[in-house]
Amino acid sequence: MRKRHMQWGVATALVATLVAGAAAPAAAARGNHRLQSAADDLHRIGITGVQALSRAGGDTDRARAGDAPADGYFRMGSNTKTFVAVVVLQLAAEHRLALDDTVDRWLPGVVTGNGNDGRRITVRQLLQHTSGLYNYTNDLAGLDSYEGYLAHRLDHYGQADLVAVAMKHEPVFAPGASWDYSNTNYILAGMIVERVTGRTWSSEVHRRIVGPLNLRHTFYPGDRATLPSPHATAYQQWTPDGPRHDTTVLNPTVAASAGGLVTTPADLARFWQALQQGRLLPPRQMAEMHRTVPAETWQDGTRYGLGIEFTPNRCGGYWSHGGDVPGSHTANAVSRTGTRVVVLSLTTQPASDETAQAVQQRTTRLIDDVLCAPN
Repeated sequence: MRKRHMQWGVATALVATLVAGAAAPAAAARGNHRLQSAADDLHRIGITGVQALSRAGGDTDRARAGDAPADGYFRMGSNTKTFVAVVVLQLAAEHRLALDDTVDRWLPGVVTGNGNDGRRITVRQLLQHTSGLYNYTNDLAGLDSYEGYLAHRLDHYGQADLVAVAMKHEPVFAPGASWDYSNTNYILAGMIVERVTGRTWSSEVHRRIVGPLNLRHTFYPGDRATLPSPHATAYQQWTPDGPRHDTTVLNPTVAASAGGLVTTPADLARFWQALQQGRLLPPRQMAEMHRTVPAETWQDGTRYGLGIEFTPNRCGGYWSHGGDVPGSHTANAVSRTGTRVVVLSLTTQPASDETAQAVQQRTTRLIDDVLCAPN
């Protein structure tokens, strides 16, 4: 789940010369300095805990600042959507569903009322946020104030309950007519995975992605509202210049298949590289995932594929997906070949537009520096 968009959202060949031998340690030192400098800057801006990891060629750099542990657990938020999209695309590759199937084929009568019609919305439109369905997280009392958070942080939410919240509202637009980010889409995608496979969406994520990639620290907690150790404390600021409140405790069912997974920087970096290196999807399904449309309501040049974002930068562009839950923000990027990746976990959500903009600028600069640095 993303706050920004959701009201809550390889080995380098060794050259046998003295010059090349000296250059490799120098490049590694620059990478470490670059990453630590960015983490320190983010901490100075006001982020209480920063974890950062980058991989470029054969080098892995790590940095931390504030109260963040080394490779600690965090809630990945809407990075979960990319995992779910991979599962759906794998099922399409197995001919167990089609991207142009309607929602109503798999979930008859679930998307209905107030102008909502599951017979007119396709699986592809869910994954690409072109369904027009209202974003249920805009209408949850537990997400708009500290008092609401305290009252609802331990609540269990069924997937059908979350969809029902969205069905109280008219669509934002007709299916396929525009683009708008909605967590409702991925709750429905998770439900479709369950209907097709007969297993929970999270068990399919584990069976198809987490297990094969040996992501030992990535999982869906279900109703467990606490994080394993080690982890940083998450802080949410609801009003500019207001106090920061500890929001580390949260029942993940409020996000489920739209944003409920927990991970570590190393695990998440491994996932993004495996995805871009073609280890999770056949070429046809990778092409479907990378077929993008303008993310119209974001207005920053980003384009959205199927559970994945493409952002242009000075060296061509990169793939990613942000993620937010109260008090936590995840930023990441992977090069188009999968040889370079950067993952950031920030455990403070500021309400100040000025601070949020400074954080965005610093993370964007770091991503560009990592992905566009000379070999």
